[in-house]
Amino acid sequence: MSSNIYTIIMAGGVGSRFWPQSRERKPKQFIDILGVGKSLMQMTWDRAVKFSTKENVIILTNSLYENLIATHLPDALKENILTEPSRNNTAPCIAYAAFKLYQKDPEATMIILPSDHLILKEETYYQKIKTATQFLQKNEALLTLGIQPSRPDTGYGYIQYFDNQDEVKKVLSFKEKPDADTAKKYIAEGSYLWNAGIFIWKAKDVIAAFEKYSPELFQIFNQGNSFYNTESEKSFIENNYPNSPNISIDYAIMEKAENVFTIPSDVGWSDLGTWTSLWSAKEKDANNNAVTNAENTLLENTTNSIISAQKEKLVVINGLDDFIVVDEKDVLLIYPKSKEQEIKKVTQTIKDKKANKHL
Repeated sequence: MSSNIYTIIMAGGVGSRFWPQSRERKPKQFIDILGVGKSLMQMTWDRAVKFSTKENVIILTNSLYENLIATHLPDALKENILTEPSRNNTAPCIAYAAFKLYQKDPEATMIILPSDHLILKEETYYQKIKTATQFLQKNEALLTLGIQPSRPDTGYGYIQYFDNQDEVKKVLSFKEKPDADTAKKYIAEGSYLWNAGIFIWKAKDVIAAFEKYSPELFQIFNQGNSFYNTESEKSFIENNYPNSPNISIDYAIMEKAENVFTIPSDVGWSDLGTWTSLWSAKEKDANNNAVTNAENTLLENTTNSIISAQKEKLVVINGLDDFIVVDEKDVLLIYPKSKEQEIKKVTQTIKDKKANKHL
């Protein structure tokens, strides 16, 4: 385990498509969604410490969740929990981590992981990460793990790559979430991967990319070079971080840079971003239903659905096909699976009606 390998866990998101279980005060990374006795955040930590020492695992999160992180990850070093004073998407938080790490270790390699994803084939996953870090020893590259698509999904961005014989492939372009026909075309062509948001690069290389392709971000965080890893760091971040543009790392760098590579990976990945993705990942009954707390749920003539209910409540359902049913103490959601992308719009409607207590 190299002392230069640092794992960055991004844990500041809200997971609004997973409402009403994922809430502003407790997003889905802090929930035991799979019913295995661990939150997604804890499962991500367990994977991270396989290729970084716990001293080299850094958590990027919103200041709202600092206490939740400490509760879920008692082994995390307090000084490694970095709080963002505002939600400005992924590029600013990655820039913050890169500048901070470079000041500490100019040869730092960063493995950047979302905190709320599922990996079923962990040994394959570790091997892909190892391949990436070895590639970076000899190349100035920005790497991403691309997921081998299993279906023409319209909910993910896609990575188009040059299909040479090497395990590490040159990225030709990033594609936005496609419509159904375009997604089918990508799958048929065979040289497209899902963009999972898992990145590996050296801190110095991504800083160079920020300087070239996102100079505004570079200038903001470059000002802090004398403050990182000192008592003045927190004050600098609180004063300057909110001024950074709200932009994803894909838009800021990855879609512009010329030294981007990907490693096609079949690692049993799911972003668990929607109820249907959880339905796909969970075991199902004879009628293709995925049920949480099944002992208190009676289903008749119900198929292809996902039901998540409170343990203390008896739930009786008859006649549903392809539905999402989520019973929380203050919210009951009954929604067609085919329209699940609209759930995010529902949360905006609730916000517009000033019913924020339900968010």
